[in-house]
Amino acid sequence: MIPGAFAYHRPRSLAEAVALCAAHPDDGRPLAGGHSLVPMMKLRLATPDHLIDLGAIGELRGVRREGEDWIIGATTTQAALIEDAGLAASVPILHETALQIADPQVRACGTLGGNVANGDPGNDMPALMMCLGASYRLAGANGTREVAAREFYRGAYLTALAPGEILTEIRIPSLPAGHGYGYEKLKRKIGDYATAAAAVMLTLAGRRIATVTIGLTNVAPTPLLAADAAAALIGRAPEAAAFAEAARRAEAIADPTEDGRGPADYRRKMAGVMVRRALARAAARAA
Repeated sequence: MIPGAFAYHRPRSLAEAVALCAAHPDDGRPLAGGHSLVPMMKLRLATPDHLIDLGAIGELRGVRREGEDWIIGATTTQAALIEDAGLAASVPILHETALQIADPQVRACGTLGGNVANGDPGNDMPALMMCLGASYRLAGANGTREVAAREFYRGAYLTALAPGEILTEIRIPSLPAGHGYGYEKLKRKIGDYATAAAAVMLTLAGRRIATVTIGLTNVAPTPLLAADAAAALIGRAPEAAAFAEAARRAEAIADPTEDGRGPADYRRKMAGVMVRRALARAAARAA
């Protein structure tokens, strides 16, 4: 389909972009890579009167360290994340997850900010950001504010972004040395959204699990943090019985819909399978 008519704006600075968004809080949409918004516009699920292209704003791109944290500009592409050797060494699960998003052509244009900002439950990065304890900087007419990823998602395509606000950067806190990680994704074919996916970060103390976080992708209207599943693992040995219990608890909070990827019960069960696989991979990688 063809999108509805809209006015196109290409601001050259963040201040100009914020002013445009503030001038069109209800009928304007910021555009990053376009791989989430443009398909919605073609289906007339999104019909903005004003499209505000962020692609010319250099300050929204790039990866840097700030103390022990990583700061990633909202329009940094998935390909740039994959190519950043320092980021891959410090946050390897981000590299692993980015490689599983769509295909090289999409990753060359699709951005981290676009992936996390629009509240699409099928996107891979939101659950990972929750798992990592990341936060988002939002800019609007009244200034900037920080919102934790775990508090950002309110429903399908519904987030904590206020009308006229732009997500400008993502902050990922330092990760413990020797952590294990895994992102496991089941999909029908290359380029598809996940049937179900799971992100896991954990640390070991001796041969026991000391800390663990588990995020779930595309098995509910929002990304999920499986806190009860993680709690069941603390102090236990990283073995099949413990992983099976965590998977069962993760399945209990999943609320997928039936679609072309399968019936709801199947997708719920696959969420548990992905949790077990991600836990096993993370435990094997933990130093």
